[in-house]
Amino acid sequence: MTLTAENFLRRWTIERNIFDALTGQQVVFTGVADISDGADHWLYRETGELKMGTAPLMTAERCYLWRAVEDGVDVYFEDGRFFHCMALAGAAKAAHWCDPDQYDVSYEFTDWPVWRVTWSVRGPRKNYTMKSTYKPV
Repeated sequence: MTLTAENFLRRWTIERNIFDALTGQQVVFTGVADISDGADHWLYRETGELKMGTAPLMTAERCYLWRAVEDGVDVYFEDGRFFHCMALAGAAKAAHWCDPDQYDVSYEFTDWPVWRVTWSVRGPRKNYTMKSTYKPV
């Protein structure tokens, strides 16, 4: 199967583990992502719960705008600023510099429709790895 941007238009479950190397803290996010068609973009909206140690569960959400391009998906922040391009290959990498922090991401689609995303974030006050697994609902 050739993966296209349209393959993402659906609801996904998300299991995410975040390890903060600065604090040694492990954070777990469990939720869903809805990717829906819009007029000139697609809306990626995720909602779920964050578990941080013994703290009470917290609700978390984020939104991105997606635009299909010839070789993948351009991902934008909700306010329209460009974030990075997600290539639709078996394994793809991208990067984003947000002064003073470096965000590096790898996408893995070899078990489609299950897909994985790993972020490594480094900066003067950041050093964490975030691994997410998406599965169709």
